[in-house]
Amino acid sequence: MNARVYLRKFFILFSLSFLVAFVVGCASKNQNQAPVGDLPPLANAVGSYSDIELPVEMKLDKDKTMAINTESFKGGILHYVGRVEMSSLKDFIVSSMRNNKWKLVGEASYEYTLLAFTKPNQTCMVVISEGVGGSLSKTHATLYVTVDMASSKNLNPFGEPAAQNN
Repeated sequence: MNARVYLRKFFILFSLSFLVAFVVGCASKNQNQAPVGDLPPLANAVGSYSDIELPVEMKLDKDKTMAINTESFKGGILHYVGRVEMSSLKDFIVSSMRNNKWKLVGEASYEYTLLAFTKPNQTCMVVISEGVGGSLSKTHATLYVTVDMASSKNLNPFGEPAAQNN
């Protein structure tokens, strides 16, 4: 009977020693890492628009995306889906667009959030919504982007030189 008691005490002591060693090892490993709050937000450029960014959690849904490029116009509808809270995504987009010199010209919210931005010769409207299932589902962001290539090159909508007013 004494052997069983000693064996049980040995097992408990061994388990506690292993647990302490594990916790100490993990604690010292985490001390060498940078705090998460000090890292810059990770973002990806949207399509070929280097001045429009979304968090890396948002992935392009190619089935719901359409782009058009002509000599005088560039734009499209870009649809992204990811596990991001609506309010966090809105804050990220507003901050990112401001940093990339976009001007917020309108905002509306109800079930969806609509953000409207402009730059000279460019517009970007963003509609943010939650999928079926509310906050437990994925968040959707649809971007409607237009770039008037003609006006930046002093061309009419047909790509011809614009008439000069005398």
